[in-house]
Amino acid sequence: MNRPIRNLAVACLVMFLALLVNINYVQFVQADSLNAKNGNKRVINEEFARDRGAILVGGDPIAESVKSKDQYKFQRRYPDGALYAPLTGYFSYVFGRGGLENSQNRVLSGSDNRLFVNRVVDLVSNKQPKGGSVELTVDPLAQKAAAEGLGRLGKNTKGAVVAMDPTTGAVLAMVSQPSYNPNKLASHDFNAVQKSWDTLTTDNDQPMTNRGTQQILPPGSTFKLVTAAAALQDLKIDPKDKIKAGATLRFPGIQYTLPNENGGNCGGNRITFEQALNVSCNVAFGALAGRIGQDKLAAQAAKFGFGSDPLDGLAGNASRFTSGDNKLEAPQLAQSGIGQFEVAATPLQMAMVASGIANDGVVMSPYVVKTVRSPNLRVLDETQPKRLSQAMTSSSSAKLRQMMISTVDRGTATSAQIPGVEVGAKTGTAQSTKDRPPYAWFVSFAPSNNPKVAVAVLVESSDTARDETAGGRLAGPIARSVMEAVLGK
Repeated sequence: MNRPIRNLAVACLVMFLALLVNINYVQFVQADSLNAKNGNKRVINEEFARDRGAILVGGDPIAESVKSKDQYKFQRRYPDGALYAPLTGYFSYVFGRGGLENSQNRVLSGSDNRLFVNRVVDLVSNKQPKGGSVELTVDPLAQKAAAEGLGRLGKNTKGAVVAMDPTTGAVLAMVSQPSYNPNKLASHDFNAVQKSWDTLTTDNDQPMTNRGTQQILPPGSTFKLVTAAAALQDLKIDPKDKIKAGATLRFPGIQYTLPNENGGNCGGNRITFEQALNVSCNVAFGALAGRIGQDKLAAQAAKFGFGSDPLDGLAGNASRFTSGDNKLEAPQLAQSGIGQFEVAATPLQMAMVASGIANDGVVMSPYVVKTVRSPNLRVLDETQPKRLSQAMTSSSSAKLRQMMISTVDRGTATSAQIPGVEVGAKTGTAQSTKDRPPYAWFVSFAPSNNPKVAVAVLVESSDTARDETAGGRLAGPIARSVMEAVLGK
């Protein structure tokens, strides 16, 4: 064989081997990622011809497939569309998937490797593959109570509610307002789907944003719980110890002063630590933040979950103590200690703070998927509660719980009182810009001796007058109704 022919043969062999490697790489290595891509029409056509599995809450479907009379064979349906849309997301031929419809797609579509035997049986019996089901941790009564509570504040209300089981991390409610109707995106009338998508994605109120996990805003005085935890842990302050209070907090060499809300003096120049939380004293907690220091306060926030995105399966944004590695000046640190300046949190994050305090200082990883089942109801996976962090010692958390109970009994959080149940809570009213009302926050847990539920409520805006916007007044009653729903009151 002469040299040119030999070189050509070698080149052909190399190209053949490269083609063989590429085919195997695409078929076996990239297959899952390619199939999972939104917009893959071949996969979408195949999935639309399948009986997609249901997403269940309390045994009832909140997303299901029903037979259709067109070429796609099945129509995705959401019986309580807007109520659960922040969780279910959408399943659309035109725009793919969102929410749990996306993160649980392999099970719901029947393409999960754990359903291989089911697919073989369906193939042999000449049946279309069926999808498995996903059961959520959500309490339907708590979900409805949260939605109704936000709804009572008016049609223009924007906000979110997140409730958790403090001992497991199971999400009991997650409501975002405004919401949207995923049925409109699941329609087989693709022109109508396009119009609905355009309307939703250009709406300034962002109805497709899950405010429970994605919206980070100043948590205001609810963040004082993090500052209080650091004071108990690092400064060894007890609830009955006297600390600095008064009408204003001054900073040497700086003209700025930190005032209390409404210009009060919190009851004196020196008050107990417990009273400072009861009346939500800005001066006291601003001064404590200075004593604790930026590093320790940031570390305490991180122990509660700040800086992480802890919930799998749903889009989320990490809460923050500061932006980047900013070195805070004394006034900025004081403002951070009361949940202002650059501090920003999601309602999920603040529910985790309340949960950690209620659960002896242990923060559990939040989760929303309870069980995953095959089409024949065989359990494929069941989420096991998992510890995220030890945010506080048991003794420190017990002291902070008692301070929160006191805040409900005789402080700013009386709107959370439930007859016969000992409740702990903290209000928050976070200042925004001068041209908009403050953000109203409320976090709580109950019952104190055996916590079953922790709640965070954010009212971003509502039809309520600006001077009536406060965490205890707007968000407190919503938190109470959610706790009552979980406790069966």
